[in-house]
Amino acid sequence: MLEPLKGFFRGSRGGQAGGRPPAASGGGSPPFHGRPGTAEPTRSTRLSRGLEEFFTQIRDTSGLTILDLGGATQKNVSFITDLGHRLYSEDFLRILNESFGTDDTADQTNPGRIDYFLKQALDYPQGHFDGVLAWDVLEYLNPVLLNAVVERLHYIVRPKAYMLAFFNSDDKLEEVPAYTFRIAHLNSLEVLQQGMRRPAQLYNNRSLEKLFGKFESVKFFLTRERLREVIIKV
Repeated sequence: MLEPLKGFFRGSRGGQAGGRPPAASGGGSPPFHGRPGTAEPTRSTRLSRGLEEFFTQIRDTSGLTILDLGGATQKNVSFITDLGHRLYSEDFLRILNESFGTDDTADQTNPGRIDYFLKQALDYPQGHFDGVLAWDVLEYLNPVLLNAVVERLHYIVRPKAYMLAFFNSDDKLEEVPAYTFRIAHLNSLEVLQQGMRRPAQLYNNRSLEKLFGKFESVKFFLTRERLREVIIKV
């Protein structure tokens, strides 16, 4: 269950409840998470102060355990392991779609489904991770489910660990771009936009500070793409 390389292909555990299909691996694109029938993904590379801050905090240590919630991609696997760390990957949005559907977030308050989802996506022991790359997946969660996920993340990360999360900063949008993020360098990302998706809610700095109130600190960076990059210290 906890062998070091488990996370590379964790999504392929077909024998477990839920029967997840295999996670993306190698150089191909991960599964589409936005609306079906949209155009081919658009690709760009941009600087990321949030990513730079994340790696700044862990650069002097090796042998750390990192969780990537964007699904397994070869670029992220290679980049993290080349730094001397272990990477576990979860295709968080695919599991979210399988657990609750893609049309709305109405059923995300169901306690049984929330428990099932947490077991599928974040079934790790206490204090297992030194860092989490959450990307933009949290903004698609209903407040009830989001609070449960944040509680579980707080449980599975070690004290002084760091998490990186992205939230759209335009609170007037009904839909936001659905992205896949691949690490290009310590301070830059290859960003693939794969359609649009409706967020469960949109956040400002104050609401994010409240959401991560149990954590030691929250730090914000705003990008030209109207993404709020957030570094959370446990």
